[in-house]
Amino acid sequence: MTEQSATAGNSANKSAKADDFGSAEVDEAEPVSALPQQTTGYAWYALIVLFIVYVFNFIDRSIVNILAESIKKDLGLADWQIGLLGAGLPFAIFYTVLGIPIARMADRHNRRNILVICLVLWSGATALCGLAGNFWHLLLARIGVAVGEAGGSPPSHSMISDYFAQDKRATALGIYALGIPVGTMLGFLFGGWLTDNFSWREAFIIVGLPGLLMALFVRFALKEPKRSYSQLAVEAKKEEPPISVVFAALWSRRSFRFMALGGAFHALVGYGVGPFVPMMFQRVHSMTPSDIGLALFYLGFAGILGTASGGYFADRLGKRDVRWYVWLPGTATLISVPFSTTMYLMPDPVIAFWIGAVPSFLGAYYLGPTFALAQGMVGARMRALTASVLLFILNLISMGFGPLIVGLTSDYLTANTDLGVRAIQWALVSVLVFNVLSTVFYLMAAKDLKSDLARAHELS
Repeated sequence: MTEQSATAGNSANKSAKADDFGSAEVDEAEPVSALPQQTTGYAWYALIVLFIVYVFNFIDRSIVNILAESIKKDLGLADWQIGLLGAGLPFAIFYTVLGIPIARMADRHNRRNILVICLVLWSGATALCGLAGNFWHLLLARIGVAVGEAGGSPPSHSMISDYFAQDKRATALGIYALGIPVGTMLGFLFGGWLTDNFSWREAFIIVGLPGLLMALFVRFALKEPKRSYSQLAVEAKKEEPPISVVFAALWSRRSFRFMALGGAFHALVGYGVGPFVPMMFQRVHSMTPSDIGLALFYLGFAGILGTASGGYFADRLGKRDVRWYVWLPGTATLISVPFSTTMYLMPDPVIAFWIGAVPSFLGAYYLGPTFALAQGMVGARMRALTASVLLFILNLISMGFGPLIVGLTSDYLTANTDLGVRAIQWALVSVLVFNVLSTVFYLMAAKDLKSDLARAHELS
């Protein structure tokens, strides 16, 4: 599935002298936002290292999806239990709730060391998944993955902001964010191959252990950058309102409320079908995990293109009418529904994967517009908290309930109908109703969007 973030810019009466890492020592003279910085070769090296860590993050998170059918058969699980083991409710609660305090910890302590500790935690927990004796052991190990991964992005984003000059940060953070699709794609690819050639237990161990070596490399081969702009942001946060106040203020904006629900229901479908699409191709089409992993790997490229083009076209069309920022993702989501339905019910698996490229492409359209609009609804001092609030809503609803809903529906149809193995197909189709609801909420957000954006100064 899907993870995004935003960085807040805070001004202060200070000046800076750039050091070797693109960070700055602060002095009181002129506005920080006007100060020059330079991006060095070391900054790009650091970005590559952090990108690789992020790839490890999503390989470890997503590999359970391609292993799900093997886990189900070996441990004798129901589909609803598989839903909990993926990006399910326990994972979502720990991941979303812990992200905020870990982010604040990273603002005050050594970020590289926090990242190393979290990398050890989620990699070790991934390896422990292979030793699970039953459902509860595996669930606890997956919660360990969630706890570790909650501390992956916050320190990385902060470090990147200090490594890179202001005019290069968006590019750097965009490159870092590619770890999401790349890691997910590699998780499918490696997970499928490992399942066919080893076992699901060995797959978890083989994938998890390299992360421990990567943590050792990060500890001794990556420098903690000096704090500059990010440190000033910490000082400014002392005057910022608590997150509960920001949440209430944002929720009072009808356009934000509907847009957040639109994004959450859209993501619910993505997270919901994640563990069950590979299972469907195994049960219904008798495909091997390695063949499924390879096909899903190629589908990932459509998602990358969709993410980029969604943001690009929203910016272009939004210059004519800002409501395109919600019209575009709403329309793209609705158009994807018949293609998704056809993919899940198509009797030929090869044709099904080709058709699946369309919803993979259109399904990524909502990311850029949704996060861009959220940032536009508040002043600079609330942007970081606004991103946290939006991510909390999206992830808790989508990760928490999507896989569980599909799993419960599949179990119900299997027990109460004559569908047999095809029950999982109709469970996947049924969850698409949330894409329709997503479209409705996005279109409803358009009504008050202009007036809410005009009032952005009230939330600053």
